[in-house]
Amino acid sequence: MLDTIFSNTDGSLASIPGLLIAIVTAAAVGLLISLTYIRTHRAPRHAASARVKLPSRSFAVTLVALPAVITVIILLVGNNIARAFSLAGAFSIIRFRSAPGDPKDITYVLLSMAVGLAAGMGFIAYAFIAGVLLCGILLLLEAVRFGSVRGAPKTLKITVPENLDYQNAFDGVLERFTLSSSLRKVRTTDLGSLFELNYAVVTKSGVSEKEFIDELRRRNGNLPITLVLDADENDF
Repeated sequence: MLDTIFSNTDGSLASIPGLLIAIVTAAAVGLLISLTYIRTHRAPRHAASARVKLPSRSFAVTLVALPAVITVIILLVGNNIARAFSLAGAFSIIRFRSAPGDPKDITYVLLSMAVGLAAGMGFIAYAFIAGVLLCGILLLLEAVRFGSVRGAPKTLKITVPENLDYQNAFDGVLERFTLSSSLRKVRTTDLGSLFELNYAVVTKSGVSEKEFIDELRRRNGNLPITLVLDADENDF
């Protein structure tokens, strides 16, 4: 195993030193992947919403152990077809139950499995280099907030009197303070004497919520206005 760091194994069981090197390397890279996962799921310092997804301790532990487990499986299988079918049959009786997770979590699972596969097949250096490089890419994408909305998604609820033509009443204010806005729901309240308008909006960066609400109040007769901060854009 020690002389096949950059080449494939011959399918035979690894020696004890080779086994230790493969498992320790896989676990070390798994630890790096787990720390990257924790870092990229850290809540903002001044998060105002309970929707912020915090890192799961059980998932973080799994990311450390998964590469080492995959390494052991690959070392056991090698090039032995009968052994591979036996392990496949054993794992087929295991049922995994988990709630649907963040699509980003799938990336960490696949990366952990790839590191374990590489280490188990003898590509120790490749497993380490690939793990470090991909963790760096994930951290970079998180640092630049790649793919995120430029502004802040919010839910806006405006109460208006029944005699107000709400279709175009707030267009000027919304164009001034938001990057995008969409009227999603209209319902009556107070026995039909009032209308409640529900907008999905993305406010411009640095916009003053107070100034935004004050401008809206001048047009709805100072009736109640609700602005939900840090709304989930998937709920729009």
